Amino acid sequence: MAEFNLDNFSTDREWESPDYEPSLPVSEKSNPLTRDIDRASANQIVKMLQACDAQIFQERTGPAYLGLLSNQIIKTIMEVSKRVELILKDPQDSLIVLSGCGTSGRLAFLITSGFNRALSEVNQSSVYSYIIAGGDRALLSSQEAPEDDPKQGVLSLQKVCKGKKRVLFIGISCGLSAPFVAGQLDFCLRHLDIYTPVLVGFNPAHQARGEPLPGCTFTFRSVVQKMEELAESQEAFVINPTVGPEAISGSSRMKGGTATKILLEAILSAAHAATFSQTPVTYNGILQHMRVYEQTVDVTYSHSEGISALVEAAAQSLRCGRRVCYLGWGSLALLGLIDASECNPTFGADFEDVRGFVSTGYRELNNTEYPLTSLGHEFCIAHEDFLHLVHPHLTDRDTVLLIYTSADDVSKVVQLARRVKEKTSNLHAVCHWIDGDVAHAVEQQWELSTKLVLNAVSTGAHVLRGKIYQNHMIDVQVTNSKLYGRATRLLQKLSHQSEMLCEEALLKAIYQVDMLTLDITSCDITTHTLVARKRTKVVPLALVSLLTGWSIVEAETHLERQPVVREAVKIWLS
Repeated sequence: MAEFNLDNFSTDREWESPDYEPSLPVSEKSNPLTRDIDRASANQIVKMLQACDAQIFQERTGPAYLGLLSNQIIKTIMEVSKRVELILKDPQDSLIVLSGCGTSGRLAFLITSGFNRALSEVNQSSVYSYIIAGGDRALLSSQEAPEDDPKQGVLSLQKVCKGKKRVLFIGISCGLSAPFVAGQLDFCLRHLDIYTPVLVGFNPAHQARGEPLPGCTFTFRSVVQKMEELAESQEAFVINPTVGPEAISGSSRMKGGTATKILLEAILSAAHAATFSQTPVTYNGILQHMRVYEQTVDVTYSHSEGISALVEAAAQSLRCGRRVCYLGWGSLALLGLIDASECNPTFGADFEDVRGFVSTGYRELNNTEYPLTSLGHEFCIAHEDFLHLVHPHLTDRDTVLLIYTSADDVSKVVQLARRVKEKTSNLHAVCHWIDGDVAHAVEQQWELSTKLVLNAVSTGAHVLRGKIYQNHMIDVQVTNSKLYGRATRLLQKLSHQSEMLCEEALLKAIYQVDMLTLDITSCDITTHTLVARKRTKVVPLALVSLLTGWSIVEAETHLERQPVVREAVKIWLS
């Protein structure tokens, strides 16, 4: 196993240099801290993830980037929080909407559920709604094609807001790139008499996506520019700190998701405190709230030895073709569902590889389109479903992780643990515990801690399984325009070939041909990604073909002989 100096990361701020991968936005850059993560042990992987997550709270050294705790970001959070406060104090005909794609949409659901629950506890009606591209099925499985449809974004927003006279819309796009969200923001900008748009993302404005959007006259960048102009009169707000490149390049489910949760909960928590506890929204109050999250990250990683053991256990299961199961209660169970759903698009994993289950299923989830069980086994998420579909086939090579808190019915946790131990001794737990009642703020900290642990488990396990080359998602699913572009750039970086040759190789792998026809090359990216959804190992196939000059069939044969993608690629890059 390779040796790494994990105590002195001299490259911690290398990514901030304007000369570091200058063609890429921050959210797509590779993180110098993890460039050798594919050669690391479980313990080293966790240490690297800890160092990357610490970057979230660092001050930025240059004028190009704003830090999460910078003066401008804190002040903007205050102003948005005051807008939320106005709606909480006078909610009639008003709505607060959180919207996003993939992880961003799942976190929108998690956060709106939590704050609507907090409102019900003080006998107030719900004022929060969520939108996720692809609808509720996207809460549990990858539905990335809808991210590319700005018109669908607008239709979903209009549906949720029908009849409302005042809407605070918060669109989340970590890379300032999702057409679905861009369409919604543009719609809000054209109807400022009703909508106040807020954008949350983690790239500087000039790095927002500049390519034309399907069927539109605007780009994401032009939308951001318009919002920045309106920010001066507080008709729109942009909250876009930079938190550094992801540990796995472009995997915004990690730091991007963490920072999203921190920002939105800081905004909404301050508004709730002002409305129901008469605690005014203040700069120091927001800053203190953010610092609590920083402490949560530190406390979580103080258990790095235990997290490393979970990573190793999960990796052992995946390496021998078995599964990892998260069995959770309450909001922590939803984080298990979220983490499991992200493994397919990120690592090319099968849905059975990592699965999440919540105690009473859709009754506890309480989603808009509930239930989704008719869509297939992938959408069967209750503990009873686990006992019926998975439990009979468990062995000691499977890893099962219980996720619960002192607020849950521990007798039910013990009961389920006993059932699991009938089949396997490979049983672990993530437990958060305090004596007495649990405040909403504590629940949020437990959620963040659980997110960090589960992200480490699934990421580390797939790294050890060989699904990462250096710190790149080599087996990424090419299912939308963002991922199509990412795949082309990755092929360029690893093969040192031109963009044209790399895109040609990608298309050959997608269409399983050695010669591209005019029918193929004349199709748009949306058509290519629809075909790619039916393929596996598209990027590895294209890369091996580029490096060797082999046909797609020959490259496929090579990958069948060496199915660990990292090893197959290393042979031809060495």
